Amino acid sequence: MLFRSTLREALAGTRQDFTALPIRRAVPLLAIPMVLEMLMESLFAVVSIFWVARLGAEAIATVGLTEAMLSIVYALAMGLGMAGTAVIARRSGAKDQEGASVAAVQVLLLGIAASALIGIGAFFSVPLLRLMGASQGVIDSGLGYTVLMLGGNATVTLLFILNAAFRGAGDAAVAMRALWLANGLNIALVPLFVYGVGPLPEMGVTGAAVATNIGRGIGVAYALWLLFSGTRRLSIAVRHWKADGAAMATMLKIGWSASVQMLIMSASWIGVMRILAMYGDAALAGFTIAMRVMVFAFLPAWGTANAAATLVGQNLGAGKPDRAEQSAWVAGHYNAALLIAWGVAFLLIPEWIISLFTTDAIVAGYAVQSLRSVAIAFPFFAYGMVLTQSFNGAGDTVTPLWLNVVWFWAFQIPVAWILAQTMGFGPLGVFVAGSISYMLLAATSVVLFRRGRWKTKRV
Repeated sequence: MLFRSTLREALAGTRQDFTALPIRRAVPLLAIPMVLEMLMESLFAVVSIFWVARLGAEAIATVGLTEAMLSIVYALAMGLGMAGTAVIARRSGAKDQEGASVAAVQVLLLGIAASALIGIGAFFSVPLLRLMGASQGVIDSGLGYTVLMLGGNATVTLLFILNAAFRGAGDAAVAMRALWLANGLNIALVPLFVYGVGPLPEMGVTGAAVATNIGRGIGVAYALWLLFSGTRRLSIAVRHWKADGAAMATMLKIGWSASVQMLIMSASWIGVMRILAMYGDAALAGFTIAMRVMVFAFLPAWGTANAAATLVGQNLGAGKPDRAEQSAWVAGHYNAALLIAWGVAFLLIPEWIISLFTTDAIVAGYAVQSLRSVAIAFPFFAYGMVLTQSFNGAGDTVTPLWLNVVWFWAFQIPVAWILAQTMGFGPLGVFVAGSISYMLLAATSVVLFRRGRWKTKRV
């Protein structure tokens, strides 16, 4: 009965004070809608590649290479979102609703400016794809996908930022609904535009980009409508819609290191994709499929991590640092249970899982190899995600930045190259290097989190 009532309250959108609730109740109330939000994101990732995979290895490689470039967009959006979550959570925990509204506007303005600059990249899609190691066949068949995804990046950026703002205020149900609307439309539209149904033209892989931009654009409109409605925990009025130098400076102070933090992680992914490109389209396609499957596990886990970030920020705002720390560990335990279950599945039945996406034996072989290599690190992923997001929720985005520099750039890329090229392990070496880097990041995060310096961070 308790679980059922908690589930209903979480999905409906609770008005509870997360700085006063028992932590074991506060975590699921926030985490359930966040997990379901991320579950829809991961479901879309899997469904999208399910349809695109039927177009062949070149189409899959196009998606993989473009998403490696788009990871820069995601990094900026997530960095700004982390800044928004940290500041809005602090203001909400301190019961400063006016300050939370001002912060929400500033992060939105920064997001609009960033997406406009990134959109220029659409004009350079061909050289960018070549720089990523794309074959001419990939460029010929997938250029439209890359152009539309780069040019329409605002739908991704603003949806990330708006949802992060609602999460910071503790209104996780709104973020869940916005993403379910956006990605529900994506799932319905992808096969229609990819293969052409009724009056719609058959657009191939380009159709996937059209569907994504339409779905997420509608999701952004819905979130903005709720933000202006005045009915939610977080709301903005016309008086808030102006640049505030001091508030924007706070956002930039937190957001720049959060964005660089994510860029470092994304840059390592680009480096991984570049190394894998040396082994042909099949290796790229296999890794892309495996990553989409792993995202199905990781994104719900990120939901729990995001819940930890909100609880840490709000409790620090309320002057309860010990409660903030306890919230992070409780969220970490929940996350470990979730990811260990997925890890067992990826170790025992990867062939069956991958068979749902491709019948190409070579592509499937690389995908299975990747799943098994990463699954052993899932318990480390669980705590690493939560503690990294807890640092960010406290406004300490510098600590995760340096952790990412050390383990995803200075360590992962050179080790991936050495294992793959020098030691002759090929793509397997790339997969193993990624797992090792995440294990070491998690272990270092535990040590630094226990030191507690993040508790004194001013936002």
